[in-house]
Amino acid sequence: MAGALAELQGVDVLLVEDESLVSFLIEDMLLELGAGSVRHANRLEGGFRLADEKTPGLAVLDVNLGGEAIFPLAEKLTQARVPIVFITGYGRDGLSGGWADYQVLQKPLTLAQLEGAVRAALGERRC
Repeated sequence: MAGALAELQGVDVLLVEDESLVSFLIEDMLLELGAGSVRHANRLEGGFRLADEKTPGLAVLDVNLGGEAIFPLAEKLTQARVPIVFITGYGRDGLSGGWADYQVLQKPLTLAQLEGAVRAALGERRC
């Protein structure tokens, strides 16, 4: 069973997901895993605004936001060395190019799956 992750204690998480119910479920999971705070956006523009206000310690990003790809925000976050977990209804097939080697979870996801992906993402900070 999943529990609080030492690596996630006090970490500010940026969650960009366009489905409200899914967003709140993932927020609950992240808080159960020990996140310090979870800030939500449901569109790319909101994700950029929140990232500009405060650089997150982790980002959980839905790949497709109502037809809008998340990759411009993901690029900005990788430049700031923010660990990323992608979520998508298409699994790893929903990622292309250099993004395919990042952590990715297929919806619907479980707490244990999120725990594993968060642990891996925080352990593999990229330069």
